[in-house]
Amino acid sequence: MSDKTIPLILAESVCQKYRRRVVLDIDRFEVFEGETHALLGPSGAGKSTLLRIVGLLEKPDAGVVSIEGREVTHRSRSARMMMAAVFQKPYLFNGTVAENIGYGLKLRGVSVAERSRRVREIVGRVGLDDLINASALTLSGGEAQRVALARALVLDPRILLLDEPLSYLDPLIKRQLVADFSRILRDSGVTTVYVTHDQDEAMVVADRLSIMHEGRFVRTGGVDEVMGLPTNEWVADFIGMEAPIRGRIVGLKDDVAEIDCSSVAVHAITSLPIGTDVVVGVRPEDVTLFAADGLPASSARNILHCVVEAVEPRGATARVRMNAGGLHFAAAVSRASAQELQLEVGSAVVAVFKATAVRVGAAS
Repeated sequence: MSDKTIPLILAESVCQKYRRRVVLDIDRFEVFEGETHALLGPSGAGKSTLLRIVGLLEKPDAGVVSIEGREVTHRSRSARMMMAAVFQKPYLFNGTVAENIGYGLKLRGVSVAERSRRVREIVGRVGLDDLINASALTLSGGEAQRVALARALVLDPRILLLDEPLSYLDPLIKRQLVADFSRILRDSGVTTVYVTHDQDEAMVVADRLSIMHEGRFVRTGGVDEVMGLPTNEWVADFIGMEAPIRGRIVGLKDDVAEIDCSSVAVHAITSLPIGTDVVVGVRPEDVTLFAADGLPASSARNILHCVVEAVEPRGATARVRMNAGGLHFAAAVSRASAQELQLEVGSAVVAVFKATAVRVGAAS
């Protein structure tokens, strides 16, 4: 990645209204050279509206968009030529895969020989080598979306805009494409704005992400920071965690802080000093549960005796909400583990998680 101090894309004081209703109200949105920044949130949060505005496809009611420090608008052709986009549907035409991928190059007047060279190069990167001469109308959904991505990347854009590119695919194909898209974006080094409502997808592809709710940012930062440390109850509920845990650092030994949280000690790795009021979070996936009388030897610093408050089935897993002396948090366990532990409201269990799994931030 390049200079992380000056954003390639900067949107400031952006506001958009539809039918007198404010659908977007963003103070500042920045994307740095070479990173993938995901816009994550429920339907109607304003993600696609913001994408269209920074992509110069839509004019905001108020605010400024800058590219490389220069103010641009939807009329700025040179800025728009720096961008390419992929949407939910690939919109392929009746022709070969190669013809579809090279179409944008043809419109830009690129020679036949150069188009052919660039198309051959890009199909290898997106895994379409064997389909280059196939009819685009015979492709599966996943193959078609690879073509759409290749059609964007072959233009060698500085900025790539992805608007829910995998949302209509079935889960099995989507899981594979999420991993492939993540690899392709990192290998290409293209600066990317990636819109999705899928948290797992965002966590795989993004370097940084912003959670949106009702047209505003409610959380922005690195993936682990944002998805592991909720700052309010709405964010906690959205990312599948309990409400933010508050505490104070009361001790520090061997780089491990002891945090007093409702008279329950939680141990975490942090550089914050003793006496700092903090918020603490631990992802449910990082918590392991054991029967109250069946705890094995463990090097984990956090071993808490808990009472189960709720067991919520989530398909292949169950979300277990617990109370440890006033400290509320959750664990994600498999169906088999839930049955083996006979988890139900009132069950006594031991929750185990490492100090490295705990996210800590200064309380505001």
